[in-house]
Amino acid sequence: MNQNPALADVPASVVADSPPRRRLSGEARERAIVEEAVKFFAEVGFDGDTRELARRMGVTQSLIFKYFPSKAALVEKVYQEVYVGRWNPYWEIIIADRRVPLQERLTRHYCDYAKTALTWDWVRLFMFSGLRGEAINQRYLQFLRSRVLEPVAAEIRADLGLPGPDVVPLTVAEIELVWGINARIFYFGQRRWIFNVPLEEDIDELIRLTISHFIAGAKAVVPDLVKPLVVPAAEAQVSDRG
Repeated sequence: MNQNPALADVPASVVADSPPRRRLSGEARERAIVEEAVKFFAEVGFDGDTRELARRMGVTQSLIFKYFPSKAALVEKVYQEVYVGRWNPYWEIIIADRRVPLQERLTRHYCDYAKTALTWDWVRLFMFSGLRGEAINQRYLQFLRSRVLEPVAAEIRADLGLPGPDVVPLTVAEIELVWGINARIFYFGQRRWIFNVPLEEDIDELIRLTISHFIAGAKAVVPDLVKPLVVPAAEAQVSDRG
């Protein structure tokens, strides 16, 4: 029998047969439903039916609805489990640690982030969410912007000796430049878990190259984005004080 391409290279724990079932507490049962829902929606997408999810779990659909009153409520729990629950505050701390050179900070940040964000379920759920129009993408990307993209853009300015966002607000172009790092790194996950095309280089080395390329470009581009805004921003502050 041919293997489902969506499951190629999936960790064995995802596709292995479930162990013999025993009576679970309410909390444990809810947890089991969420864990299975993460795997189910990552495999088939958010069009997957809760009836099929129940069949795979060996329970009734009504049992799922006992814990989650609607499919939307279950999808929300999946979002909380995968994208909020796996968020590591360390990623924010390392970005802001100016005792460490910026290039090293960003490399450490993204190498560690990739260990979570380039996993089978994270990548596939994100792609399926975008295709179906679920809110997961918009919510997570807004979260990412405030926790990573804007702080990185601010640290680039500090590294280049440019005024901070409190003096000159971050520009759209600066944010887009940082988006480029995330887009490239997420593509590595797409290669593996969507296109089934393995990476031919160590992921950490690819990230190091990505950050090196980004830093070189930022040094050339960001000053030209910010410097023309410095005088107007200073004049505006004087006007506000007057």
